[in-house]
Amino acid sequence: MPFPQVVGVTASSPADRAGLTAGDEIRSLNGKVPRDIIEYRLLSDEASVDLEIVRGGLAMEITIEKPAGVPLGAEVSSALFDQIRTCDNHCEFCFIYQLPKKMRRSLYVKDDDYRLSFLYGNFTTLTRFTEIDLERVVTERLSPLYVSIHATDPDIRARMLRNRRGATSLRWLRALLDYKIEVHGQVVVCPGINDGWIFADTLGGVLERFPELASVGVVPLGVSRFSTEPAMREHSVEEANRIIDIVEEFQETFLSCLGRRMVYASDEYYLIAGRPFPDLVEYDEFAQHENGIGMARLFEETFEGRSSNTEAVRGGFFASIDGAPALGYRAPTTIRSAPAQRVGRANEVNSPGVTVITGLYGSKVLTPILDRAGLADIEVLVVDNRFFGGNISVAGLLTGEDIGRTLDGRDPSRRYLLPDVCLSEGRFLDGATPGELPVHVEVVEATGASLARALGYRQMNRAPRVRVS
Repeated sequence: MPFPQVVGVTASSPADRAGLTAGDEIRSLNGKVPRDIIEYRLLSDEASVDLEIVRGGLAMEITIEKPAGVPLGAEVSSALFDQIRTCDNHCEFCFIYQLPKKMRRSLYVKDDDYRLSFLYGNFTTLTRFTEIDLERVVTERLSPLYVSIHATDPDIRARMLRNRRGATSLRWLRALLDYKIEVHGQVVVCPGINDGWIFADTLGGVLERFPELASVGVVPLGVSRFSTEPAMREHSVEEANRIIDIVEEFQETFLSCLGRRMVYASDEYYLIAGRPFPDLVEYDEFAQHENGIGMARLFEETFEGRSSNTEAVRGGFFASIDGAPALGYRAPTTIRSAPAQRVGRANEVNSPGVTVITGLYGSKVLTPILDRAGLADIEVLVVDNRFFGGNISVAGLLTGEDIGRTLDGRDPSRRYLLPDVCLSEGRFLDGATPGELPVHVEVVEATGASLARALGYRQMNRAPRVRVS
């Protein structure tokens, strides 16, 4: 990987005052060549920073004087400056193996790098983790980290990862917890592989071996039409109900033993099972919001004005490191400037009609919310994900191709609202842009409060909803 290249400089920052500009290539800081943005931040935190740069092919030296701990104010081109540690597992449920050809190259990078886990919340299996890695994590307090567990039984975990080191790599999880590193876990449940009693055994293993885990997210297997694994299939309604039952049983156990729920089932399980989402308080701190856990309930509560808790989860897992570029689905969505918002009921908005674009799961969340708000005249347009097929039904994986096909021939005088989770740096997964769609769309931040404002819905700041059992 190349040396870090400056792609942006904050106005009036120490870097700006010292003359650092976009395009400069940073060769060293205080005589050291940083391996990644983490080391870059530690070196640049010094009060005096000597930079060796290359500008237009010419080597230069710049010294930046500033208070210790004050960021340089320079964004660089990548998070890692050495080689990304790629994943050597061959999981049959891996979604990267289910991607079609000719998509953006970055989507095919299969990483298992603890640094990207710290920076962006990517889940690592720890099969390539080493003593040197542990020493660095502990010394530099790289916390939180995110670890894929899947199963605590060694043989089942090795089978799922198709890697014999999968049977032993959770020893590193124990070591991280021993050194007080905050770790969040994940279990991807594959029907017939690690569900049922095996899933219950996994949660029991978590309680016995890893009770210090901050949270454990339970998510269902995603299967696209490009999957070549015959054993991989979507959950049935009965299987989804059983997973929820096990999770809720263990939540009570964890509450009794540890004083916290720890384990949470993803929203998708409740949608598959047709069950109501848990109350807002049952998601605690929304530790795995970006993993699809608690999104729907928080969306409902913020739309109806019962909660303003949006900033706490908007950044999701991303740990703020000065200069680190956003990557993948955490990249900027490039939201267009919205027209002046109108406050009032939907029938007071002088518009030929409003259509909200979403996927199948999004429609199941949105429709009852709009009905309760008296906004039944708002059209919820479901886009069938033919691009990926299978059971892929979330709005974040919609492509320009499918959205364009669904909007073809639609009334251009209507307002079409598109959630920003469909975009990364202004583009859909297939590389298309909103400007290529057959009708104009307004890109709206995918929060309940933002959609309410876009629809002109007056929030009532009601008390939180509490379900009585």
